[in-house]
Amino acid sequence: MNEALGLSALSANDLTVAQVGLRAVIVYFALIIFVRVGKKRFLGQATAFDAVLIILIGSVASRAVSGTAPFLASLAATLCFIVVHWIVSYFAQSSSALSFLVKGHDTVLMTNGRVDQSALRAAHMSSDDLEEDLRQQGIKKHTQVEEARLERSGKLSVIRK
Repeated sequence: MNEALGLSALSANDLTVAQVGLRAVIVYFALIIFVRVGKKRFLGQATAFDAVLIILIGSVASRAVSGTAPFLASLAATLCFIVVHWIVSYFAQSSSALSFLVKGHDTVLMTNGRVDQSALRAAHMSSDDLEEDLRQQGIKKHTQVEEARLERSGKLSVIRK
């Protein structure tokens, strides 16, 4: 197995195409298992908390494939990121302070058809962005909106009148 994966290669340049291919297959299946351990949530409507995990997984797992970091250590680090994410999300579900810290909060942008300009500025969102998001939900006039919130995922949710 050591030879097949090129675990004793001195550098990434010493890996053969077959070794990189086998590493890719193993990392692929390992990540499927790891994601199943980590639950489905972080692959859905991602918050910044989830997006950071996705970036880290991609970065570290790619090093296992390319050989720029030790293979097993890279897989272990990837699994550790997912386990830590799972633990933090587990405790965040019962702690609003921790949830706010790692996931952020939603922002009310509209109430009873009126746009809160200060909330829009705080969200770094233009009026054109808001109009576009409303149109994508089939809303032509502000008077149709009871409430619009910019959710933690960055998606606009709207309650119609």
